[in-house]
Amino acid sequence: MPQQTVTDLSRYLLAGRISPHGCLKLRCAVTRPLSTRSASLAPSTTTPTAHRVRHLHDAPHAAATPKPDIAPLNFRKKLKDEAKLAKKHGKKKNKSDNQTVQGWELTVGIEIHAQLNSPRKLFSSAVTSFNDDPNSHVALFDVAMPGSQPRFQKETLIPALRAALSLNCEIQQLSRFDRKHYFWWDQPSGYQITQYYQPFAKNGHITLLARDGIAAEDGESVKVSIKQVQLEQDTAKTLAQLGNTQWLDFNRVGVPLIEIITEPDMHHPRTAAVFVRKIQLLLNAVDACVLGMEAGGLRADVNVSVRRNGDPNTPLGTRTEIKNLSTVKSVEDAIISERDRQIRELEAGGVIAGETRGWAVGSTETRRLRGKEGEVDYRYMPDPDIEPLLIGNDLVQHLRESLAVLPDKELDSLVIDYGLTAKDALSLITLDNGARIQYFYRVLDILGESFQSSSAKPDFKSYATLVGNWVIHELGRLTTYKAGPLASGELTFSQEGECAQVPAVHLAQLLHHLYQKQITGKVAKELLVAVYLGEMGDSDVSSAIDANDLWFHELSQNEYVAIAEEAMQGEDKILQEFVRYDKFPQGKLMFLVGKMMRLGPTERIDPSTAESVMRGMVDALRFS
Repeated sequence: MPQQTVTDLSRYLLAGRISPHGCLKLRCAVTRPLSTRSASLAPSTTTPTAHRVRHLHDAPHAAATPKPDIAPLNFRKKLKDEAKLAKKHGKKKNKSDNQTVQGWELTVGIEIHAQLNSPRKLFSSAVTSFNDDPNSHVALFDVAMPGSQPRFQKETLIPALRAALSLNCEIQQLSRFDRKHYFWWDQPSGYQITQYYQPFAKNGHITLLARDGIAAEDGESVKVSIKQVQLEQDTAKTLAQLGNTQWLDFNRVGVPLIEIITEPDMHHPRTAAVFVRKIQLLLNAVDACVLGMEAGGLRADVNVSVRRNGDPNTPLGTRTEIKNLSTVKSVEDAIISERDRQIRELEAGGVIAGETRGWAVGSTETRRLRGKEGEVDYRYMPDPDIEPLLIGNDLVQHLRESLAVLPDKELDSLVIDYGLTAKDALSLITLDNGARIQYFYRVLDILGESFQSSSAKPDFKSYATLVGNWVIHELGRLTTYKAGPLASGELTFSQEGECAQVPAVHLAQLLHHLYQKQITGKVAKELLVAVYLGEMGDSDVSSAIDANDLWFHELSQNEYVAIAEEAMQGEDKILQEFVRYDKFPQGKLMFLVGKMMRLGPTERIDPSTAESVMRGMVDALRFS
């Protein structure tokens, strides 16, 4: 192969002109979709860049021959019958009813790319930055300037190792870097540095549990095997502009990624989506990846295939890959859509082409992007400029011993030690990228300290569940209900456990008075809205209660009894059910308690006391 001159290389890198001589011309079969659109460097206020890269590739990808969208009558009739049945029952078919298709088996494997929490790029000392001016953190090696050399940044290895350990992987003492060749405008060197042949971690697994939200068909748990975890570079960020122009921001080039590759162990769309969510949760918990899917820090590629049920010896069907799914919801939606498309094609007597497909948020169908690349297309080769990576056992052991508490263990603690439901515990951990759970602990600590001076310390679980309910549900209602014209919108939480709109100390004070029955639940909710809207100024919660005389002056026992007697009047039919029963009629009791709440002064009635009084009175009927 003829050697390219420096002049040819500079023309290609800076002006997008490809030499008509030598190997660049001979290599006409490219492996990525080609475009005639132009691309330019995004403007930067700190680094002037006048170069525009135009028409890097002039040969458009071969258009796929459209095939008629014909579904056989039996499959189409089955879908119509299911839709009619759902309509008859007054509801649309939901995703929980769409996890399987009778007669077919779905198989899913996933590749996840996650940006590591590292201050430096993988092979240059440039700062990793996502909010600074475009092209303001770019080293010579990042844009493949001739003569520049890669220098592995050791600090990038630490979050990568934490991630692999959280996935129960075997850390490889020796690993190597490879070149994955493809030409595209977001990859200035013409290849990506990755670890295809000898990755730094292998043979891991995670277990998905029923409480994680897996498909009911999977039972109590699913074990997903992790084939390997490898280090690799990210590409430039493409910014679409008006017309036929793309701008390039090279700040992201060379940012360290890990690619997590699973075995094809998942068979239901919901379970695959739960897997992606749990991976995001794990990486955040061990501080390996701090940006979630919505922020672009984690992307999923999903491999989907189907085959007929019945014969266990039937090989897996031809797989297609859906690229760059950016939300957990889109993972499930895209898998369902692609599964149904493949079944329609096979039912019609067609074949599934191995190809790469795309998905847009809000779509109902995947779309073809290009033919599926393979190992030969990418021309993997060991990178001759990068030395092997050696990882000491002492480093691995230290990171293993200092690893943060993993989500499953924290969930167990929240349920067993704190008394939360599994659903609430999972919500706490996942909300706000892990910041909501820190806020929960902070409020709980402040509230616990306020009880230290009490003569009788309350039961820990009783007020822990109260805090959990308010941190999840009552705070959530602030942004879903109309809190007034001054509402600031979404709540913002810091990773240290503070909320900008509702400081932890204010919520703890409010819950202290509520738990002690010094204010009613209605007053507590009104105070929460006042804190959220910033109407309390510099006053604390106790001062606001004093200033507005909001303290709870509870009814006496005799007053409760009088209201209960009034509520029982004219309810002879209901009261007869309390005389003879096999199972206590709790619903009827709460009906009477609700009537008490309406008859009495709401600001002076405690619902639990009202229920206790009414229960005593109806129990007396049974033994009178």
